Amino acid sequence: MDPNHQPIDTLRIGFVGVGGMGTHHVKNLVRMPGVRISALCDIREDHAERAAGIVREAGQPAPTLYTRGERDFERLCAEADVHLVYTATPWEWHTPVCLTAMENGKHAATEVPAAVTLEECWQLVDTAERTGQTCFIAENCCYDRTEMMILNMVRQGVLGELLHAECGYLHDLRSLLFTKGGESLWRLAHVRERDGDLYPTHGVGPVAQWLDINRGNRFTRLVSMGTQARGLGLYAGRQFGAECAEAAARYAKSDIVTSLIQTAAGQTVQVRHDTLSPRPYSRGIVLQGTGGIVRKYPEEKIHLETRSEPEAWEDLADYQDAYEHPLWQATMSTLKDVGGHGNMDYLVDYRLTQCLRAGIAPDIDVYDAATWSAISALSEQSIAGGSEPVEFPDFTRGRWRERPPLGIVTV
Repeated sequence: MDPNHQPIDTLRIGFVGVGGMGTHHVKNLVRMPGVRISALCDIREDHAERAAGIVREAGQPAPTLYTRGERDFERLCAEADVHLVYTATPWEWHTPVCLTAMENGKHAATEVPAAVTLEECWQLVDTAERTGQTCFIAENCCYDRTEMMILNMVRQGVLGELLHAECGYLHDLRSLLFTKGGESLWRLAHVRERDGDLYPTHGVGPVAQWLDINRGNRFTRLVSMGTQARGLGLYAGRQFGAECAEAAARYAKSDIVTSLIQTAAGQTVQVRHDTLSPRPYSRGIVLQGTGGIVRKYPEEKIHLETRSEPEAWEDLADYQDAYEHPLWQATMSTLKDVGGHGNMDYLVDYRLTQCLRAGIAPDIDVYDAATWSAISALSEQSIAGGSEPVEFPDFTRGRWRERPPLGIVTV
């Protein structure tokens, strides 16, 4: 049991922001053992009512609704009898919701990223430390089957000493940004106004766990550079006509942003953000060690110096029986795509809720939330300075040296 947590028999949750992803989380959470959705907040009453229907259909009491505007989450945090406030709002609201939850004695959980600015990152850390509340970033990719298998292999020394990793968010979002609904209502504004890696945590989260970041190791400096900004204007011209406002608009965001991060242990991490050019989806996962290399895209392959044929890839699936992560084995082996994105959405919610119920700290904490999210602001700073190197803040204030690495957990 974690000394800062107490077991909770029935975990009561207040959920803020029940649009697309928020509704998805609600559908997962009502299936969790010992979990109840007690309060729902959204600026659109119809969204809150829709999510309330999901809760009632699951056999739970009707949740209290908070729909009096964009700051009604403050009333939820102050009044609702809940243990955890979970948010899936637009990015700029993640930190305000989490801070308000923790200040009112509630644990906080947020969709990614947890913060937009470095100031927000420090606010999350300072508030979590002062209040003793959990601040969890719901990075589902840390619970992907392959990423968890790689973590298990790393812990067993299969790849030797780790040297270099590559990752990113490589996802053609051009059509989404022009849908004039849902995420496009707020996400496009970030692309118009900011130049940096706006969405780093899907790739960096798993890599940080493999490299023991904040737990025996840390990121020390970062440098970023960006390409021309062409993708959205060209796409809009083809879709809506060369004379349309979207084609003529100025977009601050480079089509592709590449960042290089160094760690205290000497490793390098390449992080790429590419959402404005035509391409298949990828997270660009590569992990290189002194004993071998593993990759996830376009095919899952591995090469181990002591096992593989010289200069030949093997199928990573051939190692699955030996290195499947026990948490995945224990929870997902009998389920059929219950939570989306290959079940990792279900597992991130499951692991969070069951840790809080058991009175133990979740696998991902406020230092991870701040560190992974800070890459956005640091990349903006580096690019604005002509791709100058920038120092990476130590959000643990030196405690990374003593904090133990994340172990291979199970139920």
